[in-house]
Amino acid sequence: MSPAATSTMSPKTRRTLITICAMTATIMQALDTTIANVALPYMQGSLSASLDQINWVLTSYIVASAIMTAPIGWLADRFGRKKLFIVCVAGFTVASLLCALAQNIEEIVLFRLLQGMAGAALVPLSQAVLLDSYSVEERSGAMAIWGIGVMLGPIMGPTIGAWLTDNYSWHWVFLINLPIGAITVVGLSLFMPETRLQTHLRFDWFGFLALAVGIGSLQMLLDRGEQVGWFGANEIWIEAIISVFGFYYFFAHSLTTDEPFVRFEMFKDRNFVSGVVFMVVIGVVLFGTMALVTPFMQNLLGYPIQTAGFLLGSRGVGTLLTMMVAPRLMKHIEVRWLILAGLLITGATLWIFTGFSLDTTQYTIVTTSIAQGVGLGLLFVPITTAAFTTLPGHLRTGGTAILTLVRNIGSSIGISMVIAQLTSETTVMHARLAEDVTPFNNALQMPNVSSILSTTTDAGRAMLDMIVTQQANLIAYLNDFKLLMVLTLLVIPLIFIIGRSKQAAPAGGGHDDEPIVME
Repeated sequence: MSPAATSTMSPKTRRTLITICAMTATIMQALDTTIANVALPYMQGSLSASLDQINWVLTSYIVASAIMTAPIGWLADRFGRKKLFIVCVAGFTVASLLCALAQNIEEIVLFRLLQGMAGAALVPLSQAVLLDSYSVEERSGAMAIWGIGVMLGPIMGPTIGAWLTDNYSWHWVFLINLPIGAITVVGLSLFMPETRLQTHLRFDWFGFLALAVGIGSLQMLLDRGEQVGWFGANEIWIEAIISVFGFYYFFAHSLTTDEPFVRFEMFKDRNFVSGVVFMVVIGVVLFGTMALVTPFMQNLLGYPIQTAGFLLGSRGVGTLLTMMVAPRLMKHIEVRWLILAGLLITGATLWIFTGFSLDTTQYTIVTTSIAQGVGLGLLFVPITTAAFTTLPGHLRTGGTAILTLVRNIGSSIGISMVIAQLTSETTVMHARLAEDVTPFNNALQMPNVSSILSTTTDAGRAMLDMIVTQQANLIAYLNDFKLLMVLTLLVIPLIFIIGRSKQAAPAGGGHDDEPIVME
């Protein structure tokens, strides 16, 4: 398309095309957070890597993405949002190609590191672009569109990754990004306007390095803890100490310097702070539940990965439907009551999860997952909209970066917490159940039982151990679901942090400073 054609394009058409480009970038990055997980066993064999080595394919991406999320606001202000967006999409696409072409474990870890660095900016920049492209009255709808990509990406990633790996090869979980990335780069170059450059800004290297050390060490701790035995390993203690010192020096420096790396003035906004708090909750609950439900269906119910992925994907259906309705609901119902409804529905579905058994049907899983998707949809759109209703326009890009960062940290905490709890609970429950497996147990002395589960034969003892382990694992899963339910319900009082909302009458059509009055 020629520059002349784009210059004569109507503002509404241009905005639609910008929205499409922003969404493709969001979906591409959101998918990549989980799409590679199911391909790890195939990569391990192809690259001749050990289990510990292949896990660095995930760890390197997570750590790089977390570290590079924080400076996005400064980079966008200093060099221009459009230029940064195009460079990051192009870098992410090239890194994806390099990952697909990797010949050994060292190469793919390096390329995943580059992919994480480039991909860190895609979600917050796309959110900032949509916030600035729509008026106050339309922002809830824009956040619903954006939220679809953010929420559905992690849910559908394992399913798509499993299908590509089973039908083609693990290389395709990276190659799928190439056409999407190329189209996005072209679209952003043609349709997206550039923001005003703030060339006077100086980069706070000390603040960035301190925060990078703190976040990077924390992410390493959360990602590696379960593999090495948490604080029973020296590595975890070292990472914890480094993380504490990194955060200490970051806050000590930032609160005493004239130009801090992170603009703390954004945290004076009551609604933005509430958004940060609830975004951590979404990260913990969404990714914590994902980390439990998929292996529950595979390991205990015996479903293949694609079936488990499709069943889990039903949650995305509920989220999609709710996000389409949420903007209309926000015009008539206060944000805090929608968030309350979302928390109650999510908590209720987690309570249903606590009653799952080895006989749970696919119908029960699908209906409960759809209901949970409805709850998460009622949380995500109101929270992301309310967080920016009173935040000044010049803080918006930095705010989206912080919101993305805390959601990612919340997801890491949620996954680490439930997996650690699952492991320890399985061990404890196995020991408790095994106490009753003795020759003096009347149930085991019944003829129809003792003929199969005999404690006097190797086959009988092996079968008994398998049953006890399975039941212990089931109890551990149910206790994890209960933990997530309690955490969800405990944050309900925090809805009163959010101000009462009512839509203000439009005042002239500007996008930056039109208020939604928060009382």
